[in-house]
Parts: sequence; structure tokens; C-alpha cells
Amino acid sequence: MSGYSQIRYEVQGPAAVVTLNRPEKMNAFTRTMMDEIIAAMDEADADDRVRAVVFTGSGERAFCAGADLTPEGGGHVFSDPNPVEDLSDERVRDGGGRLTLRLFDSKKPLISACNGVAVGVGATMQLPMDIRLASDNARYGFVFARRGIVPEAASSWFLPRLVGMQTALEWCMTGRLFDAAEARDRGLVRSVHPQGELMDAALAIVDEIAGNTSAVSIAMTRAMLWRLSATEHPMMAHRIDSRAIYRLSRSADAREGIQSFLEKRSPRYPDTVSGDMPDFYPWWDEPGYR
Repeated sequence: MSGYSQIRYEVQGPAAVVTLNRPEKMNAFTRTMMDEIIAAMDEADADDRVRAVVFTGSGERAFCAGADLTPEGGGHVFSDPNPVEDLSDERVRDGGGRLTLRLFDSKKPLISACNGVAVGVGATMQLPMDIRLASDNARYGFVFARRGIVPEAASSWFLPRLVGMQTALEWCMTGRLFDAAEARDRGLVRSVHPQGELMDAALAIVDEIAGNTSAVSIAMTRAMLWRLSATEHPMMAHRIDSRAIYRLSRSADAREGIQSFLEKRSPRYPDTVSGDMPDFYPWWDEPGYR
């Protein structure tokens, strides 16, 4: 898709790179940006050239400085500006949550290359990403209580799973800013890099994925780890594991995986996410799954 105004979307080899692109506003989040990232995710999921999506911010100061609360930015990014009484109304839903739920449903691995300040939704939008890297000047803040609101973007679900309940509570209750080293030490990010080396490190991970793995296997693995780790009993995971192994072990990718191993060569997996996902995917849409 062309015509994005607040992000850049570029396919670089096996990577799609999504750059939040409002550098004059420190890449502050708007509803337009939300819509464009969601559209970019649809584009990436439909493109079999893309093996992973890397997110970063434009400029050297910020990944995303949170929601743009100014009139220029729309001024109503938390909910619809027209008051409603029915809290089940679609207009009540927050924009950050719409975005993170779309990221959660991605068929491709998501990698965050956080290149500066990331506060509010700038921090929470990174939580459903699979691998998070930071530049050494990155700063994070779950600042909601300091603005008189609460954590959004489904972060009350994501954040404790990533860093544990005690750290999640501390960061959200104080609303303080913390640096990349603390983010790494507490488990929010995988690694910290000089800013000039950050994108190369993120793209190297994409190359490792693209050069060695099956796209269908990765899409299934991502969905299984995110969804099944939160189920109430391991039997639910066993049911999906069993179906997945049964179907994928009979696939062209499995044959290629074995053959390339025996021949001691790099694999050339033929199956695609767009055409060869198992017939029970997405299993969470099955009646009675929950």
C-alpha cells in the first residue's frame, strides 16, 4: 500500500520495516498512525517475501513519545470524542488496544528497534512484539497514572507476562522514566546497542529467521507461544501441539527440512503463510475453544 502519511513502510529483503514518521512531534501517536500501522500489518501478512517486521522511529530522539494530545494530533486518541453511555459501544475502545490486538494477531515475527524515548503508547505498543531491542539512549515510561488515566493497549495483560507482576506494578504505579539498561535487566528488552548499530542488529535477527526456518512453522509457533502459555491447563496446549505436529510433519516444508539436514545444506522451504497454513488455523476462532 502506498500513501502512508505518518509511517514509512519499506520491504528490505526478508524484512518489512515500519518507521513511525512524525519526527517533528517525536513520532507521537495519533489515530491516523494507528490506522496506518494496522494497514501495514495487513500488507506484511499478505506478502510472502516478508519474513519479519521491524518497527523503529524516525530521527534520533524518539521511538514514540506517547499519544499526541494536541489539537493538531486529533486530541482524542484514547477514545472517541463523542461521549457515549454504553461502555460496550465500539467507540469506547482505545486506539492503542486496537493496535496491539492487531500486532498480537500477526502471522510474522515482530521486532522492535526502539531508538529513543518510548512513553505511554510508545512503550505499550512494543509489548506484543516478539523481540525488543533498544538503543543506549532509549527511555521508557508507563506514565499513565501521572496523567490521571490507567495503562491501555491491553498492557495489563502483556506487561506482567514479560517482566513479572512486581516490576509491572512498580513501573505503572510510579510512572517514572527508566533507561535501556533497566529495561534489559528487568526483561523488557533483549539487548541494548549503540544507536548506529541498532537497525543492523534487528535486521540480523530477521536474516537468521529467514535463512533457516519455515514461514509456516514460525507463524504457528508465534501463535502457539503467545496464546497457549495463557491457557488454564496444559491439555489445551497439548491438543494444539498434536494437531500442528500431525499436519506439519506431512508438509512439503517438513520434507525439505529433513532433506536439507541430511544433505547438510541451507533449506529452501516452499510453503507459504498465504497459502499453506494448517486447516485448523486459527484454532481460537473455533466454537467452544475458550
